[in-house]
Amino acid sequence: MTSDQGPIVQSALLRTELVRLRKEKGVTQEQVARRLEWSPSKLIRIEGGKNAITRTDLQALLAVYDVTSESRQERLQELARGAREPAWWNAYKGELEEVFLSFVGYSAGASYIRHCHGTLVPGLLQTEEYAQVLDTRRVSAQAKAFGVKLRLQRQEALAARDNPPRQQYILDEAVIRRHVGIKTDPGIMPAQLRRIADRVEEDESLSVRIIPFKAGAHLGLSGPFVLLEFDGELNDVLYLEGRVGASALVTGDDDKVTDYRDNFETLLEEALTADESVALIRQAAEDLMA
Repeated sequence: MTSDQGPIVQSALLRTELVRLRKEKGVTQEQVARRLEWSPSKLIRIEGGKNAITRTDLQALLAVYDVTSESRQERLQELARGAREPAWWNAYKGELEEVFLSFVGYSAGASYIRHCHGTLVPGLLQTEEYAQVLDTRRVSAQAKAFGVKLRLQRQEALAARDNPPRQQYILDEAVIRRHVGIKTDPGIMPAQLRRIADRVEEDESLSVRIIPFKAGAHLGLSGPFVLLEFDGELNDVLYLEGRVGASALVTGDDDKVTDYRDNFETLLEEALTADESVALIRQAAEDLMA
């Protein structure tokens, strides 16, 4: 169990285990609440992630579930402590969408990130200069600054983890051909592309694959998506990126998660190899400088 997965993932891992322990014991939420002289809503909110759990309450639950191993108790208490820690992304509440911030929280603790995008360089790959010129919406300068700061902070936080996640990206060729920033500084996009290629060659845990124009229409054109996997008994999470107010976070056993896993593998089959992709990225950088 790593201690740097962030409060959202640690909370989810704790809740998953508490629900499993209760079901293994063969008792309902109402029966547990009655035994502890709690209101049923208290346990419902704890298992649903609406309420944090205190050390005393967790110890009481573990006694009901006959968890006597000291090491197991301490591991769960460690998860509970981590879940109560303030999240760095809370600083952006009120400035950015709640569903996106939840996604940020889950991705902060992921062990494997798979991302498909058909139009833009994903945030975790963006240079500061690319991020600054990317947002063309009519929003305040402060809102744009918050967005740029968050993207860079996400990159720093993942890199600082003891076990950074594997990252795999599938990008349409349009992503590397669009000259983002040309009106501000024609060198921004070439520098962005060279940075991606350099990172891929330096980091074995990072992969970027390009689907070339010659592949024609493909599943990735229906919209960007991210799949997150985790260490521990936590289901995958799917993030469907949309316009403001239209993004969605899918958790649990939803069939959509399986569908998008299949979509990602299908897209990999249509993409160039890793070496071919890096070569095309570097060639695109040269073409944009011509």
